[in-house]
Amino acid sequence: MMAKKLTAGAALVLTIFALSSCGNTIRGVGQDAANTVNATQSAANNVEGAATR
Repeated sequence: MMAKKLTAGAALVLTIFALSSCGNTIRGVGQDAANTVNATQSAANNVEGAATR
């Protein structure tokens, strides 16, 4: 009986860690996407500036 409770507790802790890792990964992907958009806009501005010179 005690082993089942211990196993269930360990599974719960591992699940919580796994879910928090997923949250960090999703947040990181969002930041990468935002950085990609910013870099693309910056490159477009550079090309536009070079074309008008």
